[in-house]
Amino acid sequence: MNHPASPSRRRFTLLAAATAATAATAFTGMASAADAYPNHPIRLLVGFSAGGAVDIVARQLSFALTPKLGQSIVVENKPGATGTIAAEAAAKAAPDGYTLLLATQSTMVVAPGLFPKLSFSPLKDFIPVSLVASVPMVLVTNPSTPANNLKELIDLARSKNGGLAYASSGSGGPQHVASELLASMANVKMTHIPYKGEANAINDLLGNQVPLMFGNLPTLLPYIKAKKVRAIAVSSLHRAETAPDIPTIDESGLKGFEALTWFGVFAPAGTPRPVIDRLHANLVQSLADPEFKGKLKAQGLTLVGNTPEQFRAYMQTESVKWAKLIENAHIKPE
Repeated sequence: MNHPASPSRRRFTLLAAATAATAATAFTGMASAADAYPNHPIRLLVGFSAGGAVDIVARQLSFALTPKLGQSIVVENKPGATGTIAAEAAAKAAPDGYTLLLATQSTMVVAPGLFPKLSFSPLKDFIPVSLVASVPMVLVTNPSTPANNLKELIDLARSKNGGLAYASSGSGGPQHVASELLASMANVKMTHIPYKGEANAINDLLGNQVPLMFGNLPTLLPYIKAKKVRAIAVSSLHRAETAPDIPTIDESGLKGFEALTWFGVFAPAGTPRPVIDRLHANLVQSLADPEFKGKLKAQGLTLVGNTPEQFRAYMQTESVKWAKLIENAHIKPE
């Protein structure tokens, strides 16, 4: 014999049905929005000035993605504070896929260790779309510095007990933290000489006012080829395609050493997954395009194009690594 459902059971059944209907409607709306995406231009925020390396990659990415997405990608420069001004603006943008961020490791994995009071969290407030490309740094010395390889350089630093100086483009920058990572892994002390930009540091390296520095490989390669500086090792785990004769720091004795400059695309947290998937698929297709690939490789970049999940896992590992180094080395921003 069937018994009529109790009022409370009927209410529960109606509530469950309404919830399911709401979820289905939301999913349908999300899917239809993704199907229509994009239907107007997309902003790509860049936290550095026009004409710099990040801006150049952003504009080449815009040129490659525009025909694939069928909408213009407008690069918008918001320089300052290690790229965090642009990141803050992107984090606060509507999560609809129409505001994206091209950011570097300085902003997304180093800055949180330098600026504990950041108004955004790279891992909580963003969805990593893909790591686009990376470029190694190269450790170089003035030719008069009595060290021809990494072992000799470490021995020299140890003999001077903190008296060996190194240049960087500024406190807290990629060259500074890479140098401190080297000092930490080699268990040596060195003296940091910060400059206002990489060009100024290179000038003093050439003039032998400072004996060594890390710098971006594409920038220093002409000086290396002209024998104006001596290349010790590159900071990637694998040798660079543009300089295969220069060993890595890893193979030179400091196992696991890696310090890269990288460029990645991010969307605000909450951006629908179908939109992320569309962006990712078109970005990976662009990286396979011979013209786009050629332009990035001409700048000494290594193309990546990993998945959002792979990119997030990499960021988590890097964030822990740099936060620990910054704390132990007492690195402060300028």
